[in-house]
This record gives sequence, structure tokens and C-alpha cells, in this order.
Amino acid sequence: MNPHTLPHPVPVYQPLRACESHFLAVRGLRYHVRVWEPDPSRPSAGQLILLHGWMDVSASFQFLVDALAGNWRVLAPDWRGYGLTDRPAADCYWFPDYLADLDELLRQLAGDSPVDLIAHSMGGNVAMLYAGIRPGRVRRLVNLEGLGLRSTPAEQAPERYAQWLDELATGMRMRDYASHDEVAERLCRTNPRLTADKARFLARHWSAPAGPSQRLAIQGDPAHKLVNPVLYRVDEVLACWRRIEAPLLMVLSDRTDGRHAFAHGDEFRQRLAAVPRSELSTLAQAGHMLHHDRPAELAQLIESFLARHPIAVDPVDVDRAA
Repeated sequence: MNPHTLPHPVPVYQPLRACESHFLAVRGLRYHVRVWEPDPSRPSAGQLILLHGWMDVSASFQFLVDALAGNWRVLAPDWRGYGLTDRPAADCYWFPDYLADLDELLRQLAGDSPVDLIAHSMGGNVAMLYAGIRPGRVRRLVNLEGLGLRSTPAEQAPERYAQWLDELATGMRMRDYASHDEVAERLCRTNPRLTADKARFLARHWSAPAGPSQRLAIQGDPAHKLVNPVLYRVDEVLACWRRIEAPLLMVLSDRTDGRHAFAHGDEFRQRLAAVPRSELSTLAQAGHMLHHDRPAELAQLIESFLARHPIAVDPVDVDRAA
């Protein structure tokens, strides 16, 4: 039997916490935000905002949300061009748009209050930049495998722009799928650690019927696969990281692919040293999708970090409450 063929019958993962879909107007787009409300019979632990990674969706955090011990209110948007959020009429997705979207999302979701961000991969990179650009808006920050990219010298710019132009001319396409099980098998091929029940759950959020054939298409704009014409400028990134005021927990996996070598190498650790208040943890027996592989252990790491950095209470507010 193909090792990636799902066994039958396998139930779909059943969430422990239900979520609601909210839609907001953000910079001309209809933005989808998934909301897990706290149990009204328990004391509230506060609010967490979760940011997903590249070619992912907000429902990806369901297993982590289910594993949290605290009675948190959790909000997770689908980035532009992903999930149930609109796709802009654009040829390229880049960090400035994600930063501007996040700035407006936080204004609508949290007003002027500082927020606690938990962000994975691409979302972690956006969150790190944002925390340095708007240091007063981020109170506590957890970055899950948002490592940044390897430095690219300026000499690569002509070839990068040429590649982008060539890809624009030919376009990008996503393959389609006959069934949710076929999507789930694809997810298991990408991440062999993913269990069949979780793969079946994710498949229903990661894909949707498209076109008259009703075959399933990935809930991500194919334009995300275009090479970014803008080089990754490490000096600019570190200038932002140095201004981060929030305590940071960086969580890495212990996998052994090329990304692992970079994450545990000298270049990345030198970058991380630029953040004034940072902690580094490694999650064992996990790959890049560590919130899928070890959600209970990851939830414990996150909540222990948050407990070590409690929210400061204004003495005036305490007096008023008394």
C-alpha cells in the first residue's frame, strides 16, 4: 500500500473548541477572521492573535487552540489571497502589504491596546518586522519557525527581476484534486508526521470546489508561487528586529532538512541576538508544521512563556477596581 494513502475508515478530527467566521473590510479586501470565543463560565485568560504561514489558512491553528489550557479568546485571520479572504488584483505578494493589512486588522480587533501575537513561518516573519516597526503595539511575541531568508546580494537583482517577468508572462497554476481524501493524502506526503484524522480536517479548509467540474482547488492564489522580485535585505530586517520591545519566544523544530541547518547555524543565531529580549526553544519530534505535529507540547511552551511575562497592571486601575 502507498504509505501516503489514507487508511479507511478514519474519522475527521473533531475540534474541541468551535470557531466563528467574521469578515472585516481591510484595505479594499473582504478579510476573513476565525474567532474562538472563550468559555463564559471560566475566567478569561486574555486574547491571542494567530498568524498563519505561506500556503496555509487560519484553520491550521485548530489543534493548537484545542490544546491551550487557558481560557483564551483566539483570533486568526486568513492573509490576503488565502482561505476565505479576498484575492487582490495583483501580480505579487510582498511584506509591505502584509504589514499594512496587519496594522489595520489590529486596529479593528484590538483598538489601541497592545496585542499578543503567535505567528508561524511567513506569519512569523511579518510579525517580527511589525513588532519592530510598531513596538508599542506588540506586547508579547511567539515566532514559530519564522526564520527569515538567507541573505541575497544585490548582484542577484537583474536575474531576479527577469525571472519574475518570465513567470508573469507564463503564469502560475495550482493542481486540482478529485476529493478531500486526495487533498489529505497530499498533505500527508508534504508532512509525514501529520495524522490521518488531522489531514482530513485540514483538507476541508485547505481546499474548496472551483469551476464547473467541482474539482477541489487549494484556497491560495497561484500568484503566491511567483518569485518575489524584491531581494531579502537582511540589514533592513535587523534594523526592525533591534527595535522590538516585546519579549520574544522563538520556537524551532528539530527536523534535519536544510532549513534546520540554517535555523541552528551561526548566521541565524547572530540575527536573533539583535532582538533585545529573546528566548529560543526547540520542539523535539516536530517538523516545520510544529503546530500540527506537537500541538500539546507547543501549547505548553507558549503558555509557560506568557506566564513568565505577565501583563503589567496599571496601579491606577487596581485602585479603581478596589
